[in-house]
Amino acid sequence: MFGHEGELAGTRAVVVGAGASGKAAALLLARLGAVVRLLDRKPDAVTGDDALALTGAGVVLDFGEHHAGQFAGAAMVVLSPGVMLPPLLPLLPAGDAAPEVISELELAGRYSVGRIVAVTGTNGKTTTSGLAAHVLQSVGLKVFLGGNIGTPLSQYVLDGQEADVLVLEVSSYQAQYCTSFRPDVAVLLNFSPNHLDHHADMAEYLDAKLNLFAHMRPEDLAVLPAAMRGELADRHFTRARIKWFESTDRFESDRLPGAHNQANMEAVFQATLRFRVDERCMRDALDTFEPYPHRLQRVGQVRGVTFVDDSKATTVDALRAALESFDGGVLLLAGGVYKGGDLASLAPLLRRKVRAVCLFGAGREVFEAAWAGHAPLAWEPTMDKAVARLMTWAEPGDTMLLSPATASFDLYANYKERGKHFQRVFEALR
Repeated sequence: MFGHEGELAGTRAVVVGAGASGKAAALLLARLGAVVRLLDRKPDAVTGDDALALTGAGVVLDFGEHHAGQFAGAAMVVLSPGVMLPPLLPLLPAGDAAPEVISELELAGRYSVGRIVAVTGTNGKTTTSGLAAHVLQSVGLKVFLGGNIGTPLSQYVLDGQEADVLVLEVSSYQAQYCTSFRPDVAVLLNFSPNHLDHHADMAEYLDAKLNLFAHMRPEDLAVLPAAMRGELADRHFTRARIKWFESTDRFESDRLPGAHNQANMEAVFQATLRFRVDERCMRDALDTFEPYPHRLQRVGQVRGVTFVDDSKATTVDALRAALESFDGGVLLLAGGVYKGGDLASLAPLLRRKVRAVCLFGAGREVFEAAWAGHAPLAWEPTMDKAVARLMTWAEPGDTMLLSPATASFDLYANYKERGKHFQRVFEALR
């Protein structure tokens, strides 16, 4: 594997959360020799081949409500992304018997091979991580892309991979419980209200993000947004060398529209300079980069109206960035499970750029209170009906923009399903 088999022999470890990261962490701990228990509240959290692989490795599967007995004797508790520690604290042994509590990223980082570029922020992490990986591959480096996107870092370690560079998307959940994880380069793209159902407040959310930088050394590089310089300059949260970035016109791409993407491109360039990337390499890589779906993705035209799928816009700031990417004539689809943020601050953009808004699904009362009087405003229970309503306002040259500023869980399993439904609605109109 990697020469660490048996290193944790006899150590009792509990993994909380049986998603992709939790399952990979449990298997990694078992390979290291630990006695592993994998917990999840859902009774059918692991089934089929996954269950066979875990139990075959000696992992005990324990589903249902958590209780203190599950943590008795544990030396280590590994939290999957999204698992909150405070509700677990009363169940954990205390005092000298208290276990080490870490994230899956921290666990895997202790055994990973390769230099690390870590990307965090409220918006744009996946696109920026994907672009960074693409740029590094274009100069001949072997790159692993994973973390909060795609493959967990624990799976990379289990597979015995040895990439030159690991590009990792890192969420606040993952960064919050790191105790030694050290990227060679770490990027903070931006920061705005999000995940306040998980974090106590904005201060805790920012602290979680900045914990990604806590264990870096002077030879490492922290790439930070110039817009946050006043807020971050006097906070001693990292020993790394700091490079401030902002939106510039140095790089442009039709596939990555808007000032927010120009800022993301600049962040990627600064993060990859130490890997033999220059401006020409960056431009060549942009010419062949295929962005991820549901992020300002142009779907096509119907009756002169361009349909754009920005279903990944689950925050108010993501919607702001989307609106700023268009000159006007926007027919806006918004609504869903509201996660916080200042909707009223978008009123000037609505007046300048939006022909009409149709809300759909949940969150109606929050949006209507903030936006009434700033643009023609309607509500429909489903996206199909919302699109039909907006088409009655449409003129050739308009943009039908799905950019909900919310989570999708009122009507869909995730933002991807919401975006796919939008694309099906488009196809039905052709």
